[in-house]
Amino acid sequence: MGRTRNEASDAPQVRLSDATIATVVPSRFGGGFELVVDGTPQSHVDLDDPTHLHFEYIARMGAVIDRLRMPRQPLTAVHLGAGALTIPRYVEATRPGSRQQVIELEPALVDLVREHLPLPKGAAIRMRIGDARAGLSRLPPALVGSVDLLVSDVYSGAQTPAHLTTVEFYSEAAALLAPDGVLMINVADGAGLAFARRQVATVRAVLEHVIVLAEVQTLKGRRFGNLVVAASASPLPVEWLPRLMAAGPHPAKVAQGAEIDEFVRGASVVTDTDAVPSPKPAASVFDR
Repeated sequence: MGRTRNEASDAPQVRLSDATIATVVPSRFGGGFELVVDGTPQSHVDLDDPTHLHFEYIARMGAVIDRLRMPRQPLTAVHLGAGALTIPRYVEATRPGSRQQVIELEPALVDLVREHLPLPKGAAIRMRIGDARAGLSRLPPALVGSVDLLVSDVYSGAQTPAHLTTVEFYSEAAALLAPDGVLMINVADGAGLAFARRQVATVRAVLEHVIVLAEVQTLKGRRFGNLVVAASASPLPVEWLPRLMAAGPHPAKVAQGAEIDEFVRGASVVTDTDAVPSPKPAASVFDR
């Protein structure tokens, strides 16, 4: 998620099923292009350098991905929410030969990205159209128990849909993971982090080992921002990760162990019967 802004009328754009407009525009920060949906930048892509991860939370996801398995080893990955395919492009660039599946609700968005932000030739990235949760059950049966990386980064406008925040959903996602596979979730929340705390408690009810990466003030609940939640049935590869995150270029903290215990204290697990979308941020949050 990024700042809200108006875009030039001549930029490539499509109308999505909810009547919002998706637009591809040159980025004013760091080169490359941004995919903007309903005035909010959803993705940044540098076609010349797919390892350039401009958005801070995406860079944190990249840091976790870099520590999966051996360097350059191909991964089997599933991505819920396409955006401009920033993370699939990163995996392809850093892990050649990876097999990737992407589930996206909006076919018009996929067509816009494919036409104006084309994927690298030969990339094994399979696009599937449909709801993210429903799409999990339609993936090839061979993926069950063999996925190294599952990324959930789905937004309708500026909010995560409620049905993608529950213990039932995370259980369905976890069933795809290899024994040491990692589930990563982009969680956006503001003051107090009530939504994020429940999300971490919910994920931990399914997968024992959980870490949270975020900018320090966001992690303290003092301002709206993105938290990256990584979870696995096996211990996560966090060696050197806290030092790397603290060094920047966008300094962040890695919460783990007792810090996670404290983070979720008093937070209840989200179920299909009581789920709500993530909080909707004020437009001013994304000004930069």
